[in-house]
Amino acid sequence: MKRILIFSTLIVAAFVALTLRTDWGQRRLFREIRSTSVAWSEPDTAHLAGLSPDEVNNIDIYKTAHLATVNITSTVYQRDFFFEVYPSKDTGSGFFIDNGGRILTNNHVIADASRIEVTLPDQTHYRAQLLDRDPVNDLALLKIEPRHAEPFLRLGDSDAVQVGQKVLAIGNPFGLDGTLTTGIISSLGRDLQTESGRRLEGLIQTDAAINPGNSGGPLLDSRGNVIAINTAIYGPSGNIGIGFAMPINRAKLMLTDYRAGRTYRPPFLGVTTVYIAGSYSEVLNLPSEGGLLVQDVRPGSAAEAAGIRGGQRTVILGNYEISIGGDLIVAIDGQPVTRQDDLSRAMARKRAGDVMTLTVYRGGRKVPVKVTLGAQSEEAF
Repeated sequence: MKRILIFSTLIVAAFVALTLRTDWGQRRLFREIRSTSVAWSEPDTAHLAGLSPDEVNNIDIYKTAHLATVNITSTVYQRDFFFEVYPSKDTGSGFFIDNGGRILTNNHVIADASRIEVTLPDQTHYRAQLLDRDPVNDLALLKIEPRHAEPFLRLGDSDAVQVGQKVLAIGNPFGLDGTLTTGIISSLGRDLQTESGRRLEGLIQTDAAINPGNSGGPLLDSRGNVIAINTAIYGPSGNIGIGFAMPINRAKLMLTDYRAGRTYRPPFLGVTTVYIAGSYSEVLNLPSEGGLLVQDVRPGSAAEAAGIRGGQRTVILGNYEISIGGDLIVAIDGQPVTRQDDLSRAMARKRAGDVMTLTVYRGGRKVPVKVTLGAQSEEAF
């Protein structure tokens, strides 16, 4: 019995000595349990993962473009019910187009403003001067006197844009300065009726998020060039994926005339049209290549003076009600009409007083009609 007790004691002592020496006991067991108790897991390459080429492109454009995008606050003095004057403020965006402090924005951002203030990305504030405006295309040119040269954006070619290409919008939605959103061009040649009743024609539609405060900010292509000015959204409250931007080529004539010391006079033709082609054209006994079917001709307009004819009766074509019997514009200055915004794009290259040649299909034949473009009336402003 003694031998068994001694033998058992030796075995226990050897086991304890062994576990203490090899650190195989409870301390190691507890350490392994603690090491597997983590708050989250992550991929092994998390710290090595790179950015996609598209992400790098977005980041590079933003680093440059947001420094050239500004916040604009306009102050309008109004009278309340008791005829007391009080200031009402509105905000929007704009962007530098040169290093001399000139800023392009929407006209509705600064319309009727008694005071215009520009805030730069570094939070410096400047009083702005209105240099020129084109209310027909909702454009305005401002100027500040910066303490040093500011970054500016280059103007691209909005006639070359295509549905599906990537775009980036930068602005100050809801006062959140320097906000970037991305998307694509969803459609071209959209027309929009504004709250004031004016019609904006040939707009670019995008699904890049545009919200109140984005108005006047740049819509950029993947090279960082401005192809349009964010102008409006579809819906009263905020972005639902349908935004509209004024093509940048509309601003170029105004800028050219300003730098030449001339007052820009937007041209006016005086017609409303609808684009038809293919089977719809054939149903109406018109050329299958289609064109712009004139719906109405405004009395006293350049179109009326040139003899352009509007629709004579109304029919239902597909799901649309249109006027037929008027001229079909098949070419503008010798260029075939292939889409709805061809007329508004051609008008963007003209001034009041310029001559435009419209080739119309009338009475079974094509007839060239020369139109001397009029100027927009003050009512449009």
